[in-house]
Amino acid sequence: MIELKEKSSDLLRVFVYGTLKPGEANYSIYCDRKVVNATKAYALGKLFALPQGYPAMTSGDNYVYGYLLEFNCPDVLVELDELEDYHPTRPASENLYNRQQIEIYNLQGFSLGRVWVYLMTPEMVEKLGGVYQADGWWTS
Repeated sequence: MIELKEKSSDLLRVFVYGTLKPGEANYSIYCDRKVVNATKAYALGKLFALPQGYPAMTSGDNYVYGYLLEFNCPDVLVELDELEDYHPTRPASENLYNRQQIEIYNLQGFSLGRVWVYLMTPEMVEKLGGVYQADGWWTS
């Protein structure tokens, strides 16, 4: 187990629930050929479909389903930050999404540890007209 942890700590780990999931629009652009592992997973939050054609996740205590993507190149995060309109130096209210670390789980309910995820503020979801997705799964 310890060896696996040391090995996986070298990987950039990101939970995706929208257009970056395998089979969705941005996966081939940002992730294809860079992902070393893709594992179905869930996080606790609230999922919304936005009329702009992509989803948003906020903090919450419902299941949000997606994938844990693992990359062996940390510079992918710069590209993802750009895609998600996240700038670490800007106030959270001025970003479209904010990147933070949350705990995620495999489908059997075991923790996969803390990973990066892009969350939207509830205020931004409301402003953009988000529609709550009770089943926790988004697809285009």
